[in-house]
Amino acid sequence: MTIQFQHRTENINEEGSAVVYLVAHFNQKRLRMSTGEKCLPAQWDDRRQQFRRSYPGYQEANELLAALAARLTEAHRRQRAEGGTPTPASLKAALAPAAAPIVREHNLVMLMSDFREVLRGRGYMRDTLRHYLVVGNWLRDFEQHRRRPLLAESYSLVEHDALLHYLTLTRELAPNSVYTLVKNLKALFNYLQQERGYELALKVASLKATSVDVEKVYLTAGELEQLRTAVLPSTLVPVRDVFLFCCYTGLRYSDVRQLHQGNVAGWDGGQVLRLTQSKTRRPVSIYLTEPARLIIDKYAGERAMLLPVYQNQVMNRYLKRICRLAGVTASVEVAEVRAGRLVKQQRSKFELVTMHTARHTFATQSLLRGMPVEILQKVLGHANIKTTLIYAKIVEDFQHLTMRRIWEGEETKDTSASLDSQVCAVEPSAA
Repeated sequence: MTIQFQHRTENINEEGSAVVYLVAHFNQKRLRMSTGEKCLPAQWDDRRQQFRRSYPGYQEANELLAALAARLTEAHRRQRAEGGTPTPASLKAALAPAAAPIVREHNLVMLMSDFREVLRGRGYMRDTLRHYLVVGNWLRDFEQHRRRPLLAESYSLVEHDALLHYLTLTRELAPNSVYTLVKNLKALFNYLQQERGYELALKVASLKATSVDVEKVYLTAGELEQLRTAVLPSTLVPVRDVFLFCCYTGLRYSDVRQLHQGNVAGWDGGQVLRLTQSKTRRPVSIYLTEPARLIIDKYAGERAMLLPVYQNQVMNRYLKRICRLAGVTASVEVAEVRAGRLVKQQRSKFELVTMHTARHTFATQSLLRGMPVEILQKVLGHANIKTTLIYAKIVEDFQHLTMRRIWEGEETKDTSASLDSQVCAVEPSAA
């Protein structure tokens, strides 16, 4: 019997990969079957009939091919020793592995699901639990892609690199999505090791991924004024008003949709919002400036909730139309990392606006008006000031004004002066 492995490049899939086949010749018969492995042409060594080092997990994959050849040789020998005549069908049947039961206590996908329920019982919020659900789905998809289960105790750096390769190149996930998976996977492994006594095949700290800063979309003072004064169809006006209210207060969609009259309180002749944030469960107190109060008064008494808030998807869809009608059409460059390549696109800003853009707008406009970062942190409800400092990085006006003053020797006008300076005020501390 002679056994060969062939990379059939005539059947390349959308990712550019082709399947590796086992071809065996014996007694003037031929057996041809898929090994279940596939790779790019550059990752296969035709002369040596094995995977090159450029293939993620090449050692494990080559060991699988060697084991498959050994099992085929043994099946051929055993069938002849028992007096039978080996055929392609009988050998293929002998190679088919018995369906081994997946032990729930070891399968990584099932363990991630169990861990998510543990976190639910410990009071983790729904948005956080949703991230663990998505990670579990990615692990399941990788299992199906590799055609073998992921086991906690045998999970190695080789398998981890293969997972990252699949997510980055096959699924083309963004770097921050891969970072989220690794972060949540490390949380699971730490839980298994420290609280459930699992013995792992790797050091959890060796699992690394890097997050990248994503360009945040926000409206300038001029664009915010265009939006406020735009003449819109009556069906779009409530959406515009809710968005502006978030621009004036920094509220997330999850918080503005739950506002009721009980969140409004009097303060020093004015009004403030006092609420507990849905995402972080942190209490915040926000001074209601005149533009924000006018929006509340406009919808007073119409419903139990403070403002007419639709479903998030509906709000986001309407906002794009609203911003286009209001003339928020400046071209911006969107840079994304896909499959290890930086892809740049020119987009109109209105296409990128969502409800969360209001929070970015409030933060950047507050900084431009001179609000201290420490105060902005309290208004936004950030537990760590490093999160707030991200907004300080994207306020380009500071650097442009400084460069103009230094290079052109001009006293420059504050670019935020076109908008009422009270829009982004906050409740002062009590004396």
